[in-house]
Amino acid sequence: MSSQLQPAPGAEADRAGKQAALAKAERTARARGESRLGWTLAGPAFVVMLAVTAYPILQAVYDSLFSYRLTAPDERRFVGLGNYGVVLTDRVFWGDLGVTLFITVVTVLIELVLGFALALVMHRAVKQLRGLLRTAILVPYGIITVVSAFAWFYAFDITSGYVNAWFDWVPGIDENLNWFASQGTSLFVIIASEVWKTTPFISLLLLAGLAQVPTELEEAAEVDGATWWQRLRRVVVPNMKAAIMVAVLFRALDAFRIFDNVFIMTRGANGTEVLSLLAYRTSIGRLEIGMGSAISVLLFLCVILICFIAIKLFKVDLAGARGGN
Repeated sequence: MSSQLQPAPGAEADRAGKQAALAKAERTARARGESRLGWTLAGPAFVVMLAVTAYPILQAVYDSLFSYRLTAPDERRFVGLGNYGVVLTDRVFWGDLGVTLFITVVTVLIELVLGFALALVMHRAVKQLRGLLRTAILVPYGIITVVSAFAWFYAFDITSGYVNAWFDWVPGIDENLNWFASQGTSLFVIIASEVWKTTPFISLLLLAGLAQVPTELEEAAEVDGATWWQRLRRVVVPNMKAAIMVAVLFRALDAFRIFDNVFIMTRGANGTEVLSLLAYRTSIGRLEIGMGSAISVLLFLCVILICFIAIKLFKVDLAGARGGN
């Protein structure tokens, strides 16, 4: 009698399978609904941005296939990939690429460390001071890049600057030091100005990532006897990997296209020219539209390559990071 009341093992398995299937279908339907909502909200902006940016990109690709100078429009002729061959075999291009990569890597690494420290300070600060701290930290980021570049240039300039007078006690610095006379010191000022201005942006992105770290995991690790460094390395950082990837990606793309600081401070002198400045000099300075367009297209391809490398390097499951399946 009792055996008749017990469900068969097969029935239990079928019931569990049906429940799993229903749960999966529910998650799939929810994911589809979120996707439709996302496209509905972001679709119009995406279409406008595509319409605004697609034409210049396509026009640059088209112009790069021609030998075309504004001073001789009648002599325009199709050269195919000839402009790319000239650019890729030019030492100047590869030298500028090296300078651009150096500035990008150094600034992103420094900003990531400083931004993470600032994010921790803002995250741990008492509620009464959080607003004040965030406002103070965001001040550099709110300044226009050109204004910031001029401020840093005049601060380090040998005639109008005050840095030499204030820091003459530091070995190697005196009133006769010309910061913009050599590549090393020029790059130091350029990188310092970039770090000062854009570190707040990194800190805000990382602060958003810190807010997503479950406090229960940190408390459990602390109860288990983990040190602050162990909790940071094994609990905090792995749970904010998506935020770190977004911060690094955004800043790397922005730093790779640096133009204002270099143009204002050195105009590319003493080995500080970057790819964007090279494209500007070629297109605007020498009026070689075809060659300048080829450099711009190569710069665009480098940006896409950076995106690909960053996404593959971090291997972040964005669906899992947002709680989806």
